[in-house]
Amino acid sequence: MSIVARQPLPPFSPQQLEAIARVLADTNTGLTGPEIGYLLGHCKIPDATPEMTKWKRLFNAFVEFQNQHQVGNHVVKFINEAMNPARHTRAPETFRLWREELNPVLALCGMELGDDGKVRRVAKAETLDEAVARSNRLQSVLRQRNVHADVLDYCRAEIVAQNYFHAVFEAMKSITAKVRQLSGLTGDGARLVVGAFGQRNNSAPRLAINHLSTETECGEQRGFTSLLIGLYGTIRNPLAHEPKVEWDMTEQDALDILTMISLIHRKLDRAKPHGAATAAARGGR
Repeated sequence: MSIVARQPLPPFSPQQLEAIARVLADTNTGLTGPEIGYLLGHCKIPDATPEMTKWKRLFNAFVEFQNQHQVGNHVVKFINEAMNPARHTRAPETFRLWREELNPVLALCGMELGDDGKVRRVAKAETLDEAVARSNRLQSVLRQRNVHADVLDYCRAEIVAQNYFHAVFEAMKSITAKVRQLSGLTGDGARLVVGAFGQRNNSAPRLAINHLSTETECGEQRGFTSLLIGLYGTIRNPLAHEPKVEWDMTEQDALDILTMISLIHRKLDRAKPHGAATAAARGGR
């Protein structure tokens, strides 16, 4: 049962209000401007600064109403309305995303957003780690590790749904897409990797992750090529050919693999056509 109709709730701190507003009014995944205006009106919260950016507009509305009434009930009511499952039937992944991002904040206030879209009381989390643990641990840990944005872009919905098998499978596709984009090649798997980074008959590779000016740098290039081939062979290929029910993908496995894929992306961000890498090396001498 929602806690809105019960006794007055203590006010939220400014930091908590900002965190809630940033989730619900996120630039890319949050409420639209008209939706914010409608929900504020529905909850009888004055729209204090409608000309502001979305999250600041929502934050200011929460703060001014709370300062006037010294309760947090209006914020909970707004969350309940925004999270009404009927509003998310066409985009359930948005519901899951907002819930996973709101719950660590609410846990520190002694609240929890249920899968029915209602805020209820729970034991207050005493630490950030405890609050995060109550939410989607995989998503939270990946953010704490600052996992590369390209990884999350490919498997955000799967992570929110805690579908570890398909999260890893989709993330592997992000590597293929970037290598194709950088190299201009259209292959896949080991053939794509060798074509982009491999050296045959002492010829220069199409792409280099460093200047290839020393044996150490050449060794790093060879190791990176082997790492990519190994990742395809041990992760992507089995995932593509084995049924999900026969692949025991745990949360820890997914975390380790997605972190490795993040490292690959950071290396790829440095990759340049070999001629460009050589010219850059010369220019730096």
